[in-house]
Amino acid sequence: MAINTKLELRQTHNLVMTPQLQQAIKLLQLSNIELAGFVDGELERNPLLERADSDEPNGAADELPAAAAAKEDGADAPGDGSADGADGDDGDWVNLETGNDTGRTDDLDAEPQDMFPDAESFTPGVIKDSGWSGLTQGPRADIDEGANLEAYVAEEKTLRNHLSEQLVLTFADPARRLIGHHLIDMTDEAGYLRGELDALAELLGAPLDLVEETLTVMQGFEPCGVFARDLRECLTLQLKEQDRCDPAMAALIDNLHLLAAHDLVALKRAARVSDEDLCDMIAEVKRLNPKPGLKYGTSPSQPIVPDVLVRSLPDGSFHVELNSDTLPRVLVNQSYYATVSKSATRKQDKSYLVDCLQTANWLVKSLDQRARTILKVAQEIVRQQDGFLTYGVRHLRPLNLKTVADAISMHESTVSRVTANKYMATNRGLFELKYFFTSAIAATSEGDSHSSEAVRHRIRAMIDAEPAADVLSDDKIVERLKGDGVDIARRTVAKYREALGIPSSVQRRRLKRIALGASA
Repeated sequence: MAINTKLELRQTHNLVMTPQLQQAIKLLQLSNIELAGFVDGELERNPLLERADSDEPNGAADELPAAAAAKEDGADAPGDGSADGADGDDGDWVNLETGNDTGRTDDLDAEPQDMFPDAESFTPGVIKDSGWSGLTQGPRADIDEGANLEAYVAEEKTLRNHLSEQLVLTFADPARRLIGHHLIDMTDEAGYLRGELDALAELLGAPLDLVEETLTVMQGFEPCGVFARDLRECLTLQLKEQDRCDPAMAALIDNLHLLAAHDLVALKRAARVSDEDLCDMIAEVKRLNPKPGLKYGTSPSQPIVPDVLVRSLPDGSFHVELNSDTLPRVLVNQSYYATVSKSATRKQDKSYLVDCLQTANWLVKSLDQRARTILKVAQEIVRQQDGFLTYGVRHLRPLNLKTVADAISMHESTVSRVTANKYMATNRGLFELKYFFTSAIAATSEGDSHSSEAVRHRIRAMIDAEPAADVLSDDKIVERLKGDGVDIARRTVAKYREALGIPSSVQRRRLKRIALGASA
C-alpha cells in the first residue's frame, strides 16, 4: 500500500455563527426592558458609545430669547423709568454684577439680620468645612452624581419584619423567642407555615408542647390568618377573630371540597342551614383573605410598554409604527475615536480602540436591523388580522409563523424571535404579538377555517347569555357551533371551557338556582 501526499481544493458552504451574528439574534428576542438593560451595559463598557438623546432641557434655550425680548421691550417702552434705570436704581432688579443692592434694602420692612438671624453663623470657613460647601457655588453646585437616591426611599415592610416586631413585644422568654424566629423562617410569603413541628422540636431540643403553645400564640399575630398550615386553618383563624366560627360555619369550612365542586345541595345538608343562610355564609367566606401574607412586601407590577403602535386611518386602513420610547438611541462618537487614536502609542491601546469601534458599529447596525425586522413582521400581522382590528375577536383568522415568514421572505425562527416578549397597542387593546397566532379549526362546509381563539370567544359569549332555565351543555354548544359553520368535537369544547375557567353545565345550573333563590 503506497502512501503519498496530494493537494486538493474544495468549496463548501457553512454557516458560521460569528459573535456579531449571535449578538443580532440575541437582541432580536429581547423585550424592551431587557434591551434597555443590555444597551446600558454596553454604554458602560464601550467608551465610544453615547446616547443620542440630548441631555440639555428644551426650555433652557428658550429662556434667553425671552429674557432678551423682555429687556428690549423695557428699554423701548416710554415712561417706564428706563432713564432712572441707567443710574443703577431701576426699582425692580438688583445689579448683580456690581453687587449694589442698597437700593433694595430701603424697600424691605425688616433688616437683613432680622430676616436671616443665623447668617453670622454661616461663615465661609464653617461652610467650607461642612458638607454644604456646594451651596456657595450657586445652582451649578458640585453634586455627587453617583449618589443613590433610592437609598433614601422608605423601605417597604416585609412580612418577616412585621412578624419579628410582634414577636419581640409578645415573648420575653428567650426560648420562646428562639422558637418564634424559627417559625417565622418556616413561613412562606403567603403567610402559611411550611414544615413539621416535630422536626422543629427535635432540631431545637425543645418539648413539642412548648412549640405548639408558641405557635398558638403567634397565630394571633397580624395579619390575621398567618402561621396556618392549610387553607381550612387560615379561614378558621380569621373567622374566630371576627367571632363568626359557629358550628354551621365550621361545618362549611370542613367541607370546602364541596364548595369547590359547587355541590351546594350536599353542602347545605352538611351545614344544616337554609338556602338563604348558605348564600350568606358563602359570601362571608369569599370576603376572607386566603393569602394574608401577600399584603406585605409585594413587588410592584411592571407596566407593559407596547413595542408597536397601530392606529386606524379615516379610509379604513391601519398605520403601523414603532414606539420610539422603547427604542434605545446610541451613536458612535467618531470624533472622540479620532482624538484618542492619535494619542495611542502602544499596540494594546490601538487594538482596544479598534475592537471598541467595531463593537459599537455592530451594535448600532444590530439595533437598526432589529427595529426594521419588528416593523416588517408587525405590518404583516396587521395585514393578516385586519378583520380582527375592524370587527373584533369573532373575525380573528388562524395564523401560523410560516405564513408570515413566507410573506416577508424570512425564516420561521426569525419571526418566532420577533414575536417573543413584544406587544402591540391597537384600537382593540394591548396584545402580545403571539396572540395573533392561533390554530385553525375546520369549517363544516368548504369555507374558511376558524381561529381557535375566535371559537373560545363564541363559547364564552354563549354561556354568558344562557338563561337559568336553559343551561347549555357541551353537546348543545357543539350543535350551535356546527350551525355557525364550525366543525368541532365535544371534547374540544370541554377543553376550551375548562381553559376559560367555566364550570360544567351541572355546576352552572346549581349556581344559578341558588342565585335565583337568594334574589327571590
